Amino acid sequence: MGTGTGATGWCASIVRERAGAPTLPGPQERELSWFVREAWPSPVTGVALTAGRIAAGQRLELTIESDQLVCFADGIESDHLTLAWGQRVLLGLADQHLTLVTRA
Repeated sequence: MGTGTGATGWCASIVRERAGAPTLPGPQERELSWFVREAWPSPVTGVALTAGRIAAGQRLELTIESDQLVCFADGIESDHLTLAWGQRVLLGLADQHLTLVTRA
């Protein structure tokens, strides 16, 4: 996942490499982009959704169908969730957001 203030590293490289990937939100946009890094298809689950955008008020709900899935935001892999089969995670934007500070 990448927000407008953090989507400059890993998320930006994913967008450049994938045809049809959603655009990244700008620093002031109240949206985030999400990507599946390594989508492993199986005969049962397939691989249909690998990227998208979530606007304020929207949620993305995942039900894990894998022995181990790692979820992280803005490319910070050390700050992650490790999820297992049957667990669910609900993802969305927080009420508070970061402000991008730039030099003039």
